[in-house]
Amino acid sequence: MSAVSTPPTASPSARRDAEATKAAILRSARYLLARHAHADITLKAVAERAGVSPPLILKYFGNKDALFARVMSFETDAEALLDAPLEELGRHMVRHVLESQRERGADPLLRIAFAPLHGEQGDILRANFRAQVTERLAERLTGPDAGLRAELVVGTLLGLGVMYGIARGPHLRASTLGTIVERYAPVVQAQLTP
Repeated sequence: MSAVSTPPTASPSARRDAEATKAAILRSARYLLARHAHADITLKAVAERAGVSPPLILKYFGNKDALFARVMSFETDAEALLDAPLEELGRHMVRHVLESQRERGADPLLRIAFAPLHGEQGDILRANFRAQVTERLAERLTGPDAGLRAELVVGTLLGLGVMYGIARGPHLRASTLGTIVERYAPVVQAQLTP
């Protein structure tokens, strides 16, 4: 009787390391995409920023286009941004934008501000942003003009992100997160609730 051999499986720690590496690659690509035209970004630059080799990026994502197709998705970012009950959503969204800036140095939603730099990929970025962020928010809203209100909310949040992260407003950056949330969340919440 011969023994049946089973293929080896990755240990839980190896799977966690692979997921952490993939996440680092995606963060690196998002960072670069928010600062450079898609055509100017190389896999080498993504790899250097992520602390990995270009062949590892190819192993996990296949090629540059496949990697950036993932980067141009806002699905995960939208889940985090919209993860609160409607009556608390304004406060949550403002806090999320600010914490993203402080903890990660960038708000993932700000990638949309650089869509014009990316040619055809910019069209993909805009379409994903509308479907995955703005329209998804509009679906949660009740009352009249849900689409308009959703776009106003997102525009207000992007303005905060630009002022905090790109313009680096000194008064804004010197304020506590709580102070900014207290002042800004009511502006956002006013559009969320009719």
